[in-house]
Amino acid sequence: MNLLEQLKSYTTVVADTGDFVSIEAYRPMDATTNPSLIFQAFQDVKYRPLADEAVAYGKRFSADPSVQLARALDKLAVNFGLEILKIVPGRVSTEVDARLSFDTEATVKKARELIALYEAAGISRERILIKIASTWEGIKAAEIVEKEGIHCNLTLLFSQVQAIACADAGVRLISPFVGRILDWHKKERGVSDIPAPEDPGVLSLINIYNYYKKFGYKTEVMGASFRNIGEICELAGCDLLTISPKLLEELEQQEGKLERKLNPETAAGMDIERLTVDEKSFRWRLNEDAMATEKLAEGIRNFTKDLIKLEQQIAAML
Repeated sequence: MNLLEQLKSYTTVVADTGDFVSIEAYRPMDATTNPSLIFQAFQDVKYRPLADEAVAYGKRFSADPSVQLARALDKLAVNFGLEILKIVPGRVSTEVDARLSFDTEATVKKARELIALYEAAGISRERILIKIASTWEGIKAAEIVEKEGIHCNLTLLFSQVQAIACADAGVRLISPFVGRILDWHKKERGVSDIPAPEDPGVLSLINIYNYYKKFGYKTEVMGASFRNIGEICELAGCDLLTISPKLLEELEQQEGKLERKLNPETAAGMDIERLTVDEKSFRWRLNEDAMATEKLAEGIRNFTKDLIKLEQQIAAML
């Protein structure tokens, strides 16, 4: 078996793309999108009908241009999700506007609106994960909507304290960003490469996974944002891994033995200290972690930039 086939026997493989052709090719269980991926896919003319339908929906929804734009953008994200759900047997993640990352109330409202659009299209909320940035406000919003059966994928996660707060809030799934942690440490150390077994992003995810399994948290761990297949192979056995089409292709083309590296039984026997996280300790621990602080802020900014580009194109269509 190639590496991808072996990985699927240990881990749920998720496609990290808005491109339906890639999703069909690699047969993942789930798929994730974000504003950057949807913006990239939107540039392909074959996806223009999804935008046309979203614009028509926005116009029907309201006469107010700002409301039209907001609703059209939501509908566009959901339209991509609906197409993906025709291909994958599991779930799709749809992201809340990154500009709401520090507004609990607005994030809750947006999560409910997105779920309502899916349900109006006949999709059960069990097949949707609402992606929310792992700020304190985002985690609190997820805690509220999880109690309503709206399940969340907490993204832009770079530290253990974010992961613990998410688990304590009862969120369905987290997405630690492995590759972006590596990017920061390579720049900080002035090196061009760090071997996968020593990769700080890999080690961060392993610590989070072991912590969750040690203390019996139900929150799923989905590694994300990979730079190479070495990182992925070091995390075989993680609950889920969301992987770009390029790296899925590399895994599929490579033969060899893939060893399972993570399992709950091993984690359960580890000597790990349990931590209590409240808002003050969350903010302090995050502040003390320069990498996590910088990458969280950068991620929110970059998702916002691509969302604004998408907004401008949709506004022109409106």
